Amino acid sequence: MGKMIAEPEAYFRKLVRGRDDLLLTLEQEARDENIPIVGPLVGQLLGLLVRISGARQVLELGAATGYSAIFLARACRETGGRLLTLEWDSGMANRARGNLERAGLNEVSAVRVGDALEIIRNLDGPWDMIFMDIDKENYLPALRDCGRLLKPSGLLVADNIGFQGAADFNQALFEDEGWLPLPLYAFLPDHSPEHDGLLLALRI
Repeated sequence: MGKMIAEPEAYFRKLVRGRDDLLLTLEQEARDENIPIVGPLVGQLLGLLVRISGARQVLELGAATGYSAIFLARACRETGGRLLTLEWDSGMANRARGNLERAGLNEVSAVRVGDALEIIRNLDGPWDMIFMDIDKENYLPALRDCGRLLKPSGLLVADNIGFQGAADFNQALFEDEGWLPLPLYAFLPDHSPEHDGLLLALRI
């Protein structure tokens, strides 16, 4: 077996591609205002997952300022799809709308204000992909509706599964034969936090 790269975190940090001015501005705002964002690596992963799955109906639970929504909506534009993102805080939702507009993504995205758990109870499916990034204690209560809304072989992506509040959610997915879960613990440059878990789960 060959040797591992010396100082792997510094090495992999250099492999994160550059971003445009809007994303860099949102990253700086996140640092200044202590707003948790997925960061560029996870953002690029979200866009890649939309593209390789051909997802056309994408739902995001938790918009904040719209950082991850920009990656998702840009990918939706390529697949001919559309993003709906939910945000309980009206001020954050307005910022997300403005940032999606600045990115030229109004035609492929919409922001809805309200409690994500209440909204998804009244949504109809099928959806191709759901990205979950709300309060971690709400992950497990949201799981039933996510399963209902996703099409067969639809993809659920959950951020921050390394948080204690997500532990019951992680265990429920592990035990549920209706899901094929892949929990990952990783170094995620410029993520909040940089050492965290990310879950991919296929609805089966």
